[in-house]
Amino acid sequence: MAICYLGIGSNFGDRRKYIRAAIQKIKELKDTKVIKVSRLYETRPVGGPAGQGKFLNAALKIKTAIPPLAFLKEIKKIEKRLGRVKTVRFGPRSIDLDILFYGNSVISRPKLKVPHPRVFQREFVMQPLLEVL
Repeated sequence: MAICYLGIGSNFGDRRKYIRAAIQKIKELKDTKVIKVSRLYETRPVGGPAGQGKFLNAALKIKTAIPPLAFLKEIKKIEKRLGRVKTVRFGPRSIDLDILFYGNSVISRPKLKVPHPRVFQREFVMQPLLEVL
């Protein structure tokens, strides 16, 4: 099983509800265990269209036996079940789940880059991540 770190955020609708629901759905994934969840941090959106609501962000430390690309597919299904609709890049979203690190893997595929390419450039990712390391 690999130790993974996920970023989670929401800036649309009932943000806390979406985050709680996403964490619960991750807990329900086969061969996956949530080890630690950071506090929630409220931050302003970075990039994207003007006028978006503030984000609530958190980080998760998990253990999973699901391979990286299959795990990405699972978290994208969770986003979709929770009403995520992709419109504008960096636009408002009910839920956003990102794989920040997957074990010691370095992955560069069209749909998955690990470590996440902007993890070290974003305080809203680093602050909760440091809590769960």
